[in-house]
Amino acid sequence: MTCYAACFSSQPEKFRQVFSRGRWQQLNAMCQLYPHIVTPALLETELPALSQVEVIFSSWGMFTLSPPQLERLPKLKAVFYAAGSTDYFAAPFLARGITVVSAWRANAIPVAEFCLAQILLACKGYFRNTREYRTPAMFAALSRQHPAAGAYGESVALLGAGAISQTLTQLLKPFSLTVLTVPSRAEHRVMSLEEAFETAFVISNHLPNRQDNIGVLDRGLFRRMRPGAVFINSGRGLQVNEADLIDVFSQRPDLTALLDVTKPEPPEAGSLLYKLPNIQLSSHIAGALNDETQRLADSVLQEFRRWLQGEELCHQIVAG
Repeated sequence: MTCYAACFSSQPEKFRQVFSRGRWQQLNAMCQLYPHIVTPALLETELPALSQVEVIFSSWGMFTLSPPQLERLPKLKAVFYAAGSTDYFAAPFLARGITVVSAWRANAIPVAEFCLAQILLACKGYFRNTREYRTPAMFAALSRQHPAAGAYGESVALLGAGAISQTLTQLLKPFSLTVLTVPSRAEHRVMSLEEAFETAFVISNHLPNRQDNIGVLDRGLFRRMRPGAVFINSGRGLQVNEADLIDVFSQRPDLTALLDVTKPEPPEAGSLLYKLPNIQLSSHIAGALNDETQRLADSVLQEFRRWLQGEELCHQIVAG
């Protein structure tokens, strides 16, 4: 039985990248696919031709649909999203009993790999070492008194217990490190945020994107960091009180912050985030990029095969 599907995206070029290297052809072979990508600008014009569509495929650039628009997709049964968080668009679909599937676990892999690399280098004191080793005299000074214990027996705190934190915990298992996981909700914590910042040499933020986490990483926590400790943020910029971070890190040149996300993004011109030597910015590259994005397409294609065969889905989003 033929399944009718369409691809929706406000970023068609990004969608084509995710479904490149044969993924678009695989999708086309599995269903009767609408011939081009539906964008927000063309949606109203194309809705009459989409009345038979049962499945929507998307990635970054998925857009919300209004109740009247969904009424004009009466046969829609499922949305397969080749990216991570679905919070911004999923509610209207879930309210109608439409299945939503996300590649959120696949999207966690590159972030976890990125943080693994940073954690291992942080335990070696690499980031502080490279900014201080600027003269021949510093070679002897840093050799005599290296400011990190190394990646053997050291403590690492992962803030949050979601997919990224879970994946990163698995990646850290081969290493002789003590991994402390701090759940996002206070009532589930064995260790408080304060204890995590005091105890761990590396603190990596993976808190979920919730209102109660806005600004939760503040001056009081950063002041508790051990000498030479490292803070990594690949979660959300809003979770960090950046004024507090700048203030503490201005006073504590021994500390290091590795920020892949900020708020705003990018920081405003002239921000001390660009200027402080112990704060290192990267341009939101921890998540899937370039070739890594095709893992996301592979994930939803596997789920689509399960869906077609009536099998249990592995990455379905549940309301609430």
